[in-house]
Amino acid sequence: MRNHMITRIALTATATAALLAAGGVATAASAAAAPAGVTAATASAPAAAVSCAEAVRTAKKRVPGARVTEVAREREHGHRVCKVELRRGAWEYDVYVSVKTGKVVKFKRELDD
Repeated sequence: MRNHMITRIALTATATAALLAAGGVATAASAAAAPAGVTAATASAPAAAVSCAEAVRTAKKRVPGARVTEVAREREHGHRVCKVELRRGAWEYDVYVSVKTGKVVKFKRELDD
């Protein structure tokens, strides 16, 4: 799967360079190299991914005043997530933020003894 993606990226870059050299438009090259059923608009705009830094900001909004103790990429309930662990007082919070949507998909709060 990864080699397939690398090949697709290399083909897209080569097609884009050739089209630009011929005076064309870059989005047309992306559409030409895209899989069937993908329009030029979707081929030129990659899926928005949320970074773990953005996930930390989202988690801190959910638990104001808490400090971040750990951040890790994981899979949770079929979602790729950034798991943000926070502490505030005697409480420990786990906030799972989807890297695809940027929304909280799971939230846990535990009293840490």
